[in-house]
Amino acid sequence: MFKDSRIEALSKTLVHHSIKMQKGENVMIYGPVKAKQLILQLLKEIRANGGNPIVELSDDDITREMLLAQTDQALKRKYRWLEVQLEDIDCMIHIRALDSDYTNADVPSELLMNERKNILPLQSKRLGKKWVLLNYPTEGAAHKAKMSYEQYFDYLFDVMNVDYKLMEEAFNPLKELMEKTDRVKIVGPGTNLEFSIKGLNVIPCAGENNIPDGEIFTAPVKDSVNGTISYNTPSAYRGRVFNNVKLTFKGGKIIDASADDNLDVLEEIFNTDEGSRYVGEFAIGVNPKIKHPMTNTLFDEKIAGSIHFTPGNSYDHCPNGNKSSVHWDLVLIQTKEYGGGEIYFDGELIRKDGIFVKESLKGLNPENL
Repeated sequence: MFKDSRIEALSKTLVHHSIKMQKGENVMIYGPVKAKQLILQLLKEIRANGGNPIVELSDDDITREMLLAQTDQALKRKYRWLEVQLEDIDCMIHIRALDSDYTNADVPSELLMNERKNILPLQSKRLGKKWVLLNYPTEGAAHKAKMSYEQYFDYLFDVMNVDYKLMEEAFNPLKELMEKTDRVKIVGPGTNLEFSIKGLNVIPCAGENNIPDGEIFTAPVKDSVNGTISYNTPSAYRGRVFNNVKLTFKGGKIIDASADDNLDVLEEIFNTDEGSRYVGEFAIGVNPKIKHPMTNTLFDEKIAGSIHFTPGNSYDHCPNGNKSSVHWDLVLIQTKEYGGGEIYFDGELIRKDGIFVKESLKGLNPENL
């Protein structure tokens, strides 16, 4: 198998920057056979640095069949085994390689919701490990991105191998500002939204848990969200692709939801549980290499000049009291090309048309990362 310096560089980033593996630690690599080249390089990197690798291979079609054959007994056994497995793992590298957003389109919604509800109690344990999630290029993903596979492969490794140390340092002024901020206002075409982030933790993400990375997130005070947000990025969720999702909030709760299509599934999602109509995350994207959506959340939520405002569960390290089996990262791009928009912190304009205008934050603009 030929060597690719970009795969070697990414493997080093994953092992040493993302999970910060120490000698003697057990590292679970979970991923599809399609990502064999990366998995092999990770095994070499882990072995060379004294780690103990474990590999669990996956396949989308097999996963679909397992979902369709799902029983309560099988589901309980699956997560009982996973819980035991987690006890013996120090670090996790989770590789996804999706060819289609519609693989599970014919899986009944109640089976998908049941799966999500059952895994939720294990989320805290999984997030307590050192972990990282990334996507590996596939022909299907290249088609969705309107690129040849070769173009897409080059693009992915370009955006995954950005300078995360530089990004980490550039986040510091924005983190400090957000920690002092009470009121946030977001305006743009079809969007006029206000909420508070007072007292909530602020988490910069520069290659530790996601590759590619490039976001800083917090959560709104649960009942503080009022107004409307019109997302302009397609979003794949529960086996469907949603376009132009628009949400209206009152007292923190979604009181109206619309989209171009799949309205019945949209209502199902927001009726999943009580927390599905409240927001668990507010984040700002800054990755300079990601400029356009690909209907791939792991990439789209990091688009430079974007935000995501996420109905559903809040993270344990940034809790706002909202619990849900839903966590749907819906993205709004505010660059001029996508209609523009503004973000205000306590009445001060901090970003306009996707570009930070406050002097202390300009290090996060694309030309500086």
